[in-house]
Amino acid sequence: MMENKEVMEKPEEVETMADYSKELEASFRKIAEGDIISGTVIDVSEDGVILDLRYYAQGLVKADEMSDAPGFSILRDVAVGDTVEATVIKLDDGQGNILLSRKSANNVLAWDKLKVYLEEKTDLEVKVGGITNGGVICYVEDIRGFIPASQLSLDYVEDANVFLGKTLKVRVITVDKEKKKLVLSAKVVLKEEAEKEHARKIAMVVPGSVLEGTVESLMPYGAFINLGNGLSGLVHISQISQKRIKKPSEVLSVGDQVKAKVLNTNDGKISLSLKALQEVEKEEKADTIEEFHYESDGEATTSLGSLFASINLNL
Repeated sequence: MMENKEVMEKPEEVETMADYSKELEASFRKIAEGDIISGTVIDVSEDGVILDLRYYAQGLVKADEMSDAPGFSILRDVAVGDTVEATVIKLDDGQGNILLSRKSANNVLAWDKLKVYLEEKTDLEVKVGGITNGGVICYVEDIRGFIPASQLSLDYVEDANVFLGKTLKVRVITVDKEKKKLVLSAKVVLKEEAEKEHARKIAMVVPGSVLEGTVESLMPYGAFINLGNGLSGLVHISQISQKRIKKPSEVLSVGDQVKAKVLNTNDGKISLSLKALQEVEKEEKADTIEEFHYESDGEATTSLGSLFASINLNL
């Protein structure tokens, strides 16, 4: 008697709702002209960019609707996988695509981003692309920005042309969507960086240490000493000399080389004392005075009487 052999069939894969999530989302989604929508780049060519909109139709952004920024290259600056936000121009371009404009969307969205940059004091890197009266031109979020010559550097800028083509770290200081005005500053960033570096240098100065410097200016209340490395300290008039003086010029002159003791570095300022160093030197001299003693194995025989006796008074 033959045993019945059961044929094991492979169970069919069960499809779930998750498998149709994209289709379900697309079926409920409504897109209208004027909407700003987001899509993922799936193809880039010289003619334009194709976007996956998670919709039944794909999105098309023609090359001339991508950006007005000088130097923009669609093949260099856009890559598959990028996210692009664009405005719906037509629901059907005649070939089943939704026609979009990134420039149109950017005119709305970019100004909102710029306001956030302004509020959050965000540091941005920009490339100087042009020179104009009183400053230079660059672009942020495809919006034309202006950097006044006075905001290009910590120093006076005589010729803005030297900045052409350079990349600068800047911060937004003015945003006016109505007037299409965007003003940037490199100076505010440079100033903060300089202040941080100055604070770092001061933090390395040890109270109690002795520093050498040059008197750079005299004021009624004291003298400023140039300590080098971008640092200077103040010697208050009460700390200039051990004797009482009415003005620093009684003791010091601009250009004098001096040594001073660091009293403190409070509030980012270096307080110095010449007086304290003079007191230390005075104490050191006192400690070095030697006492001389006459020592003999026998008794001292020289007395005041014998001293006079040894003097020949015969005239």
